[in-house]
Parts: sequence; C-alpha cells; structure tokens
Amino acid sequence: MLKYLIVALALCAVAHADDWTPKTGEEIRKIRVDCLKENPLSNDQISQLKNLIFPNEPDVRQYLTCSAIKLGIFCDQQGYHADRLAKQFKMDLSEEEALQIAQGCVDDNAQKSPTDVWAFRGHQCMMASKIGDKVRAFVKAKAEEAKKKAA
Repeated sequence: MLKYLIVALALCAVAHADDWTPKTGEEIRKIRVDCLKENPLSNDQISQLKNLIFPNEPDVRQYLTCSAIKLGIFCDQQGYHADRLAKQFKMDLSEEEALQIAQGCVDDNAQKSPTDVWAFRGHQCMMASKIGDKVRAFVKAKAEEAKKKAA
C-alpha cells in the first residue's frame, strides 16, 4: 500500500511538473468518449450532461472524475491543479482572472471525501462561477450554430 501511495504521488508530481498544455476540442471529445466507455451513463444522465446539468450521482461523479484526470487537470492525490484549470477553461477571461476563480474552487480534501466526491465538488464550484457562465454561453452558441447548419 505504501509503495502504491509513493508511486501515485510521484506520478502526480511528474504529471504536474511536465509541459502540460490545454486540450483541443477533438482531444476533449475523445476523452469524453473514453470515459463514457469506462463509466457508462444512462440516456437520461447523458441528456442532462448535454444540457450542462450535473446530477450528484455516483455514475456521473465517476465520469467527471475520469474526464478531469485524463484532461490532466485533476490528480487523485493533489486534487485539481488551479493553473491547468485556468488555462483549459479561461474562455475569454484573462488567465489571471481564471486562475483566481480556479484557486477559489480548489481544496485539499481536508474532509477526506472519496476521489469522485472531491472532484465533483470542484467541478460544481467551477460551474457555479463566471467560468461556468462562459461555458454555458459557449455551449448554447455552439448548439444554435449547429441548428442553423441543420436547417
């Protein structure tokens, strides 16, 4: 067990020290597909996620945790990396403003919650912030764009 913890901490530290870059839209889509295969969701849950509604349910939490880990923005030993969150989800905010928001959502899991609960808590905080507002506006604009193309 101790060896696993040391290896996990070392891997997390290496991942955090590397030259991480924000993921592209295509990379994010692939991660979501992979995580959906690993953490199947019901049609209702998928519909809710498409509408940016994130129910606090084990399956949804596991899916979001998988996505955050594969995006490289969350580590099960250190939690969210505020700098990476800011770079990945800043939208049209300055990186400084996005970092300030992200830092407000990062916690050290003092209550020792399970990893999926910890990751979900940070996700909910980000979605309740100005960044979440920007994400919702972006998704809505993309959906309207897709409707126009289909018409």
